Amino acid sequence: MKLQGVMPALVTPFDAAGKIDFAAFEKLLTNLREAGVSGWVPCGSSGEYNFMSDEERDSVLKFVKDFAKPGEILIAGTNAPSTAGVIANTLRAKEMGYDAVLLATPFYTKPTQAELIQHFQTVLDATDMPIVLYSYPDKDGIELGWEVLDALADDPRIIGIKESSGSLQRAIGIATRYKDRIQLVSGSDDIALDFMFWGADAWICGPANCMARAVCDLDRSYRSGDLDKAREQMATLYTAMNILESGKFVQKLKYGCEIQGMPVGECRAPLGPLTDQEKADFRAAMEPILNW
Repeated sequence: MKLQGVMPALVTPFDAAGKIDFAAFEKLLTNLREAGVSGWVPCGSSGEYNFMSDEERDSVLKFVKDFAKPGEILIAGTNAPSTAGVIANTLRAKEMGYDAVLLATPFYTKPTQAELIQHFQTVLDATDMPIVLYSYPDKDGIELGWEVLDALADDPRIIGIKESSGSLQRAIGIATRYKDRIQLVSGSDDIALDFMFWGADAWICGPANCMARAVCDLDRSYRSGDLDKAREQMATLYTAMNILESGKFVQKLKYGCEIQGMPVGECRAPLGPLTDQEKADFRAAMEPILNW
């Protein structure tokens, strides 16, 4: 399975009562499609999956699957704190018709590298589902080390890794060490252009929720070979991307959607609202992006 283009790591819209707002969701997805995204990644960390019940997660996956058109890649976030939970989530996504799943390390437990190898192998054996690994050590507290990747790299069902460590050196290591075995997928948004240079044909992108036209345009500029234009666009995007990475990532994504005229509600507790200063700083950084 070839991963390519911008695939938004979707936020989950909530209404004033805290319920999933599917009307707002449809408006968001329609806007993203018009901007040129290549697929959909619901129920990742940007989607607040860890704050939702299994029933809510399934309703989001089904809604996005029903919205998708043929040719749009469907990758379901099916992470859970236990291997059994990941298997159950993954089997439900497979039954719905998803192409692959996105899996980080099981949260809270901080398994060893050997335990991670066993975890992913058990999921593969139980589900036979293509997996995009998700490396986000700042959030998960543990890295998917070379030991893990070496053990999994020759399994054709390990199709890629969304690398969100923020380390360009690690991205280069993945691109060179696992060439033609594991696809490098950009997940470090403020250095996305560097990832493209090192072979990342796909970008699972949280910021696409609120700056889809800009990130899709950057992707197209790079693919067309116009590196000068791509560099200028990345420079324009950089401040907003960098502010996103500085903290309260999901809250800022949702505020960015509001700025763009697509309100998607607040985050669920314990994530709290942005301060007035945080809103002002992010809005200022978004100004050159609003009328892209």
